[in-house]
Amino acid sequence: MLFDAALLLAGLVALFYGGNWLVRGASNLALSFGVSVLVIALTFVAIGTSMPELLVSVQAALVGKSDLAIGNVIGSNIANIGLILGATGLIAPLSVKANLLRREIPIMICFSIGAYILTLDGGIDRLDGALLLLGFAGFNAMMYRLAKNEQNERDRLLADLDQAPRNEHKRGPEFVWLLLGILALLFGSRMMVEGAVNLARAIGVSELVIAITLVAFGTSLPELAASLSAAYHRETDLAIGNIVGSNIANLLLILGLTALIQPIAVRSAEVRLEFFVMIAFAALLLPFLRRHQLGRLQSALFLGAYIAFIVYSFLTGGASPLAN
Repeated sequence: MLFDAALLLAGLVALFYGGNWLVRGASNLALSFGVSVLVIALTFVAIGTSMPELLVSVQAALVGKSDLAIGNVIGSNIANIGLILGATGLIAPLSVKANLLRREIPIMICFSIGAYILTLDGGIDRLDGALLLLGFAGFNAMMYRLAKNEQNERDRLLADLDQAPRNEHKRGPEFVWLLLGILALLFGSRMMVEGAVNLARAIGVSELVIAITLVAFGTSLPELAASLSAAYHRETDLAIGNIVGSNIANLLLILGLTALIQPIAVRSAEVRLEFFVMIAFAALLLPFLRRHQLGRLQSALFLGAYIAFIVYSFLTGGASPLAN
């Protein structure tokens, strides 16, 4: 038990440092390339922090635990909005760019609905997986064009001012900091989940409760650490962009790649509620299309809704894919 407690503590330390390194590398890389931090958050950061979901879902599908494979993605997306945005917004109100609200959040909601539609025939087969991966490639192509437009706009402004583009940060070291941050988050989350699961088993908590509370939460720890660190450093675009980008990566990259490796069987009656909850949490972001800010009161409501979902899952005996 002492070893598990030490593992849990080591995981927390790795998450703390990993979050700080990631924020430093991402923000400085964005500055050096002349693009917004939001673009970096929606692409590199989101993919990196989604790696635990990929590992869990692929391994679960390969051993025939399809419910866990898809339940991990659903639970992680719910945790990303309810838990992570809720907790992050309590630390610092999140002001978000209008473009993000008008474009990426509706895209995330559409992909959420689309993923649910793909499950209505009883599963996500390899063709569905290929379609999801194609959608992910298209989304990143859009982000690439956005980054190029931002670079061109910066260059035009500097040309008008008769100034040469400045590269205030060396990209190599900052890219290393970004990678170190992602790796620290991945290893930290793995150590923390392993330690927490072993401690829970040692004190008699059931496997069912562990699955409901720790699997989806554990794979969301990198996003949590990154967003909390970003909020602390007032990088609010990075905090919310990481969440939106991670949810899109979970739906398209994680589900798509998992289904391509091993088709995912889905018993729709068991996942319907969780899919609707995931879509509802995403839709809760739509009111901020006008306000452009997630204040502490709204953040508390998000966090309360997530806690209510976890309590409901526990009281109903985990009658959802998160419990399998």
